[in-house]
Amino acid sequence: MPELPEVETTLRGIEPWLEGQVIESLEIRQPKLRWPVDGAIEALRGQTIRSLRRRAKYILVDTAAGTALWHLGMSGSLRLVDADEPIGKHDHIDWQLSNGKILRYHDPRRFGALLWLPADIDPETDSEHLSHLGPEPLSAAFDGDYLYQRSRKKTQAIKQFIMDGKVVVGVGNIYANESLFMAGIRPTLAAGKVSRARYQELAACIRLVLEQAIAQGGTTLKDFVGGDGQPGYFAQELLVYGRGGEACVHCQSALKEIRQGQRATVYCPACQR
Repeated sequence: MPELPEVETTLRGIEPWLEGQVIESLEIRQPKLRWPVDGAIEALRGQTIRSLRRRAKYILVDTAAGTALWHLGMSGSLRLVDADEPIGKHDHIDWQLSNGKILRYHDPRRFGALLWLPADIDPETDSEHLSHLGPEPLSAAFDGDYLYQRSRKKTQAIKQFIMDGKVVVGVGNIYANESLFMAGIRPTLAAGKVSRARYQELAACIRLVLEQAIAQGGTTLKDFVGGDGQPGYFAQELLVYGRGGEACVHCQSALKEIRQGQRATVYCPACQR
């Protein structure tokens, strides 16, 4: 599933090609996505793209008429293609741009979405999809003190805590595994039992892991490609995720793999306490 680094990579890849361009036409070949594409999206036709931004795992495209929200779901991707690029089986939506390029949405599983919010609705404060979300992990609003305060009296495991989008957005399963390993915190430890100092270390590790993943273009496991159609390479840098039973890079102990919330968790029993 595309997570925050993959979505940020996509945004950075398509932004230079979209900002300032006119959306000359839209072609919705398959409207039945996670949420059906609303016919009101036709308001985008003829609009100039003012800016693009990311909130959590959504890409927001701002115009005078309103904001389009893209969500890549489990297997979606947004790519810039030439006008004569053949249409594939799972290429569901095209935006024809005034520079001659097409923004094409590809999604084999159709768990992604294209949503529309008119200009009188603030996406971040009034949208049901965004208004409940926690801070961005790369923003000044996110630090160890924030995590410490939010975690008091919490009995849920620390891994589930940092993966909760109401606490902080974008810390998906892969990046939670890596961040906890880097911080030396066992993923099964109750969130309320983690000290302020350890949360300060964890917040710094979360930021570092995400920044490294973005720099590498995200993590490719199955379906993800960036806006240029290229895969991400952070998978080559993973220290624990997907390495259950292998040797810890620090102490050579065997990494342990368990299930938490139906997700794979890999950690070092010796290094993570």
